[in-house]
Amino acid sequence: MARIELHNLRKTYGSVVAVKDINLTIEDGEFVVLVGPSGCGKTTTLRMIAGFEDPTAGEIRIDGRVVNDLEPRDRGLGMVFQSHALFPHKTVAQNIEFGLRMKKVPAPERQARVRAVAEMVRITHLLDKMPGQCSGGESQRVALARTLVTNPSTFLLDEPLSSLDAKLRRELRAECDRLHEELKRTFIYVTHDQEEAMTLADRIVVMRQGEIEQIGSPLDIYSRPASYFVADFFGSPSMNLVAGEVVHEDGGVRFRSKKLSVDLTARYAHVPPGKATLGIRPEHVGVGFDGTGANVLPARLIEPLGKDTLIYFDDGTERAFVAVTEGLGKAALKVGTPVSLAFDPRHIYLFGSDGRRIDPK
Repeated sequence: MARIELHNLRKTYGSVVAVKDINLTIEDGEFVVLVGPSGCGKTTTLRMIAGFEDPTAGEIRIDGRVVNDLEPRDRGLGMVFQSHALFPHKTVAQNIEFGLRMKKVPAPERQARVRAVAEMVRITHLLDKMPGQCSGGESQRVALARTLVTNPSTFLLDEPLSSLDAKLRRELRAECDRLHEELKRTFIYVTHDQEEAMTLADRIVVMRQGEIEQIGSPLDIYSRPASYFVADFFGSPSMNLVAGEVVHEDGGVRFRSKKLSVDLTARYAHVPPGKATLGIRPEHVGVGFDGTGANVLPARLIEPLGKDTLIYFDDGTERAFVAVTEGLGKAALKVGTPVSLAFDPRHIYLFGSDGRRIDPK
């Protein structure tokens, strides 16, 4: 296993700053996911760790040793790329053993190690096939096996599942999770998919515009987003975020937007008047059908999903406001029906004009 430390790591391309002086420590055996939108610097960070990109400034340490000047092959890391990058003229077995052959590992040992990793990722039946005869999911397993066979201290995975369909992504996610549990190695995984990050990670590193926006467990990221950006990025559907203002009136504190009015006194009485954004996750919005109360909006769209139903509303902003209710189908609710919305103070978030979450009291 390996402990990886990034100290003030920076990468520029001319006048473009791709990674801005980030600091991060990844402990032995952790599964850390770097997540964020395209262009946020997550792949560049991974490539600097691997040695495929040279940092403009800062240090990369592996087990306390600075490795900035080490070649990729000397870092003891294994990388799985977004593209499978298999040799089309070699069999699956020959693709897997290629790294061992380059290291001049004796043939009997190569064959034994190839067979062992093929069993581990369940592709023994593919060893004599050519890559062109393998499906996308099978090819990705071959790419994993090719990295596994070199016995790296750390696995670096750069969006390895992005080209697969939803069903295969779920299967391969489970495979990555199983391998991590079995091997007890350090995994650093890059993705733009928040669902992959939530299901795989011990810790998530959320990146934005070359900087780290938040680091935390999946529960921390989902339940205590540090900013508007994190709150919006995680969740399906994502958090309702309503622009408005905090007002002090009648001895209490309220949030007001074009169509909503929410009492904040219980947890946000310390917040001064001014512009703010209220956040609440769709599953925490209470719905009633008596059409009474401070917040009544007509249903604009109903999406039955089986166990749950999504109800969309026009709250006067550019974003649709969404509530999730259990077991309600289209037959029970029509577009235009007035729906009463309730907001549990325990699940309300408030974000300041700078986009950062305001802590409740």
